[in-house]
Amino acid sequence: MVAVGSALVGVAVAFGGESIVRQRGVATVRRAGGTSIAALVGLWLTPMTGGLAHAETPSPAGAIGLGNRGWSAADTNHATSANEVEFSARAGFASDYIYRGTTLSDHGPATGAAFEARFGALYAGTTVATVKLPTQPAAEFTFATGIRPKIATIDFDFGMTYFAYPGERLPGETNGINYWEAVIRGDRSIGEQVRVAAGYAYSPNVSNTGAWSQYVAAGVRFDVPGRLLPQNLTVSFTTAAGYSWFGNQTPQLGGFPVPPYLNWQAGVTFTHKAFNLDLRYYDTNLSKENCFVFTGDPNARPGGRVNLVTNPDGLVSNWCGATFVAKAWFAFN
Repeated sequence: MVAVGSALVGVAVAFGGESIVRQRGVATVRRAGGTSIAALVGLWLTPMTGGLAHAETPSPAGAIGLGNRGWSAADTNHATSANEVEFSARAGFASDYIYRGTTLSDHGPATGAAFEARFGALYAGTTVATVKLPTQPAAEFTFATGIRPKIATIDFDFGMTYFAYPGERLPGETNGINYWEAVIRGDRSIGEQVRVAAGYAYSPNVSNTGAWSQYVAAGVRFDVPGRLLPQNLTVSFTTAAGYSWFGNQTPQLGGFPVPPYLNWQAGVTFTHKAFNLDLRYYDTNLSKENCFVFTGDPNARPGGRVNLVTNPDGLVSNWCGATFVAKAWFAFN
C-alpha cells in the first residue's frame, strides 16, 4: 500500500516568525516486502512570497503566519509606489523548519533566503531553503507571483506558488514531489496595535500524489506600543491556527485520502532595524501513527496502532508533535 503524508504548518509569521509561513508535505509510503519506504512531498500554504505566506517582512515587528513557507520575503500591507520597482530580501537560520505544524528538516536546523520584486500591487519572488525530506532533494525552491490590492480596509493577497525539489535521490512512485498551489489571503488592522488575518489555499495535486489539498487559517497579531520599548526595537506577539484536508491519492499510492489535521502556533518576534528574532511554539492534533502516514518519516519506528489500509505496520513518527523553534534573520527592503 502507499500512504501520503505531509510536513508543514502555518500561520504567517515571516521568515522569522512563521508569518508566513509553508509546511506542506505529503509523503508517499509504499509497502514492499514488509518494509515501509517513504517519499515525502509537501503541502504548503504559500511558501515564500505569495499566498498565505506573505507577510514575512515584519510590519512592524512580526507578520501573521498562516501556513506559508518559512523564508518568504513578502509583506502584504507594505505600501509600494505605483510607478517604481521595489525589492526585498531576507536570509537567516532556524533551529527547525516547521510548515503547518510538521517539520521539513527532521527537527534539525535549516537555512534559507528569499528575494521579491514589487511593482505597484504586483509581485514576483523566489525562495530557497535547506530541507531533509524522505525523497532527499538537494533543497526546496519556490517561485511565486500574484497581486496584493487593498479593497476598502482589507489588504488582499491573490497568488500562486510553484514548489520545486531538485535533485531528489528517492523520487518514489510519483517520480518527484513538485507541485503548485493557489492562495488568497486578507489582512486588516484593528486600531493601532492589533491586526487580524485569514486565508485559503488550494492545490489540485499536492506533492504530486494525485490528491487535492485545501487549507484554511486565521491569526492575530498584537504590536507592543513603541512608547514602552527602546528606540529602534519593535516587539509583536502573534498566534494562528489552520486546518488541512485532502482528497484521495493515486491508486499506486494506496488510493486512500491523506489524514486531515489541525495545526496551531504562537510566539513573539523582536525586530531591531534589519535584524529579526522569532521564538515560537508549534503543534498539531495528528496522532503519531497518522503523522507517519502524512509525512512518510523514514525514521519512523514500530509500536503504534495498526491500520490495515493506511499503516499496516503501526509505525509512529514525531515529525508532527509539539516543537519550539528559534529563528533569526536579516531583512532588507
